[in-house]
Amino acid sequence: MKNIILYTAMFLLTLTTKAQIKTPAPSPMQTLEQTVGLTDVTLKYSRPSVKGRTIFGGLVPFDAMWRTGANQNSMITFSDDVLIADTSVKAGTYAIFTKPGAVNWEVYFYNDTQNWGTPKQWDDTKVVAKVVAKTYQMPTSAETFTMAINDIKIDGATLAIIWDKTYVSVEFKVMTDKMVSASIDKVMGTPSAADYYSAAVYYLEANKDINQAKTWIDAAVSLNGTAFWYKRQQSLIYAKSGDVKGAIKAAKASMAQAKEAGNMDYVALNKKSLKQWGAK
Repeated sequence: MKNIILYTAMFLLTLTTKAQIKTPAPSPMQTLEQTVGLTDVTLKYSRPSVKGRTIFGGLVPFDAMWRTGANQNSMITFSDDVLIADTSVKAGTYAIFTKPGAVNWEVYFYNDTQNWGTPKQWDDTKVVAKVVAKTYQMPTSAETFTMAINDIKIDGATLAIIWDKTYVSVEFKVMTDKMVSASIDKVMGTPSAADYYSAAVYYLEANKDINQAKTWIDAAVSLNGTAFWYKRQQSLIYAKSGDVKGAIKAAKASMAQAKEAGNMDYVALNKKSLKQWGAK
């Protein structure tokens, strides 16, 4: 009898399990990972859709705190310390809350991420950064709520919030220069050609000491004279330093080596620069 009851229970449990139906989430979860400089930035949020509704000033009231999405609060994670509106924000995960307005939004980075929607009790001491951001009206509607990391540079980017015809962005800065400088100091005791090259290109792109960049790229080329991409960067560094004659010489060498290697992209890049510098 006990066996019959046990088998019956197992059979009913199987039926119950099989009866479960999976349906699409109305506001599906999105996870976005982006490297900015040397810092990893991760966004995790839910994505509601317009579905014919009036969004801002309607579904989402003006001048009221909003979870910035749907379901659990939207979150952003920084692997390293960053600057938001000149405020230093430690590495970690933060909730993103907003107070939409017709002209400007208030954007809050909040260090309590365990909220379903907005906090029941708002605590100003948990706000690590606050930004007042201007809204931009887009010509077409974005049906599904979107957050993104845009305008990426070596030292920062923008957090974009997009829904319906509204676009809001918040700029943040990363500590790339501090991290790269520490890395350069660490390896320059016994640098390789690649180390010299990386340091020189970084100094070029970050608008740092161009003469130091010139010294490093010369060292890289002397250690690896067959790398046409080294000589390409050498030409750009020389040009920026004001040594056009040296830039032309390096570009011609890079172009010849690139042509021999069958890399026509570099051939085209060097041709364009040579024309720009008035080479004959």
